Amino acid sequence: MGYTAIVDYGVGNLKSVSNAMAYIGRRTLVTGDPGELEKADAVILPGVGAFPDAAERLCENGLNRVVASQAGRKPILGICLGMQLLFDQGTEVKYCKGLGLVSGSVERIKTKLKLPHIGWNSLVFPHSSPLFHGLDDGTYVYFVHSYCGHAQNGEDVIAFTQYDVSVTAAVAHNGVYGCQFHPEKSGEAGLQILKNFGDLI
Repeated sequence: MGYTAIVDYGVGNLKSVSNAMAYIGRRTLVTGDPGELEKADAVILPGVGAFPDAAERLCENGLNRVVASQAGRKPILGICLGMQLLFDQGTEVKYCKGLGLVSGSVERIKTKLKLPHIGWNSLVFPHSSPLFHGLDDGTYVYFVHSYCGHAQNGEDVIAFTQYDVSVTAAVAHNGVYGCQFHPEKSGEAGLQILKNFGDLI
């Protein structure tokens, strides 16, 4: 039986993601071993904290190269900061290179509202994606962030939300997916998203 690798690089919310995957019956392996990532059927890249710190930690053991090398070979899902790392670059604290799996940059949300944006917001799906199979516009999910991705190609944006301004909530490009929100903390809707991701294998 195969497994989904949850990348352990020291900045992820690993336990809640693995618990959610176990709840829907998906086998996972929390690992920072490049070989295990290569053998996995799918990869989840979680993340909590600041973009430069996470990018540096990901590079320390060459995990950035391993994750990037798996794109197009198996489904990859970035969650929260993990989604931001999928982009070409981030601007939090300083300019920093990302994985370059989704064209665009990560920038501070340009809003008059309080940051970080914390709480439940509804999603709008500009076009269909297998990641959101069975979910309708208006589905609520849980966010905690101050920065968001700006995709160079609008077709890569598969969900957005409103927080005074339009905010990219999810992206997809060549089998690489990202959720700015936390599906593992988003109740039944979040579990459905994780199940849909697992069904991509």
